[in-house]
Amino acid sequence: MAFKIGLLGLGTVGAGTAEILLNPELRHPLVQEIEIGKVGVRSLDKPRPVDLPADLLTTDLEAIVTDPNIDIVVEVIGGLEPARSLILKAIAHGKHVVTANKAVIARYSDEIFDAASTAGVYVMIEAAVAGGIPVIQPLKQSLSVNRIHRVMGIVNGTTNYILTRMAREGADFDAVLADAQRLGYAEADPTADVDGLDAADKIAILASLAFGGRIKLPEVYCEGIRSISAADIAYADRLGFVIKLLATALREPSAPDDATDHLQVRVHPTLLPKSHPLASVNDVYNAILFEGDPVGQVMLFGRGAGSGPTASAVVSDIQNIVAILKATGSRSPHSTADLHPLLACIHQHYCTISPMDEVVSRFYARFLTRDMPGVIGRLGTCFGDHDVSLESVVQIGFQDDLAEIVVVTHDVREGNFRKALAEIRGFEGVAEIPSVLRVL
Repeated sequence: MAFKIGLLGLGTVGAGTAEILLNPELRHPLVQEIEIGKVGVRSLDKPRPVDLPADLLTTDLEAIVTDPNIDIVVEVIGGLEPARSLILKAIAHGKHVVTANKAVIARYSDEIFDAASTAGVYVMIEAAVAGGIPVIQPLKQSLSVNRIHRVMGIVNGTTNYILTRMAREGADFDAVLADAQRLGYAEADPTADVDGLDAADKIAILASLAFGGRIKLPEVYCEGIRSISAADIAYADRLGFVIKLLATALREPSAPDDATDHLQVRVHPTLLPKSHPLASVNDVYNAILFEGDPVGQVMLFGRGAGSGPTASAVVSDIQNIVAILKATGSRSPHSTADLHPLLACIHQHYCTISPMDEVVSRFYARFLTRDMPGVIGRLGTCFGDHDVSLESVVQIGFQDDLAEIVVVTHDVREGNFRKALAEIRGFEGVAEIPSVLRVL
């Protein structure tokens, strides 16, 4: 007897999911046992990229999540509501859930996973991070025997595409963003992507899995790429770096031995050495680099979005649930104790996130200074007064009769660096500090 899914949404990802399920040939045999029971859509009359019988379509999404004949609810409508409410109602009615919704999971994971644990059902989220790249299940299973030290990645294809184009063409941000919107690589409202919010959702999810605790999304530091200029990319190149929007989660190196959940979790543009494994990840591609003991470095690479890649992740989650239901011989909800420990989410405590002022990093800063004697000396003295050690100070050239100076620091405490910058902004000889970026 086939396992029936209720598909909420028939957009890009929903259509891709239906396409896989309707064409199971040459796939794992379990895919043949998955049947589309109902599909929830906004409009019954809209043209569809996939051919489905009309009687499968409904605009009553709530009826799908409460239907006793549906075994698994697949949520691919996106947004916060009604997605969150539908997921919770599905769980309350004993349905297993598969979702591609990183925004809902990043914000409401405590509520959703507590409800799922109480109901004895699974909530699977492989498609919520990095599209078709298998990253969630490897973290839950293959890599879970390691002590993970760091998770770092390029997890937003739109920003990576923009930065790649800027580097190749010497173009500025606004021009490339407009072209990316025209080509469909960026949304009409690109805020979630270019301001780093999408990447913050994803790294919060990855950090929770990698370090075994819940993450409060408002505590994740988030900085986007709007301030990156063609000049910064050119100077980075001359210094041996590329600029990428990096999402990073790492165990705080200075934390006490028993503080296993004291973390840094952040998203910001970063100067990466050209030799770094992530430096060559370009265009719309994503990559996630794990560092752990004893595995060392593992990098997963692929397309982070799109119909096919994301649908692949969705159907893999459906298949995992079907495999368990088939093995246990029961479609009804399990008790919490019966949930598969490598597939269920059992985190209860919250991780402690370090404030950015305490984070230690290298920095790149670009200054525009007036033609006055002693400016570079004053910069060096001020940084020294705040315990900021400089690796290099280079006068690049002139811009509108202002000297352009680039500073790269050694590892410094961010709070100290910010205090120095605040003081430097008041110097008579400093006209502007157009950019400040972290350096790996």
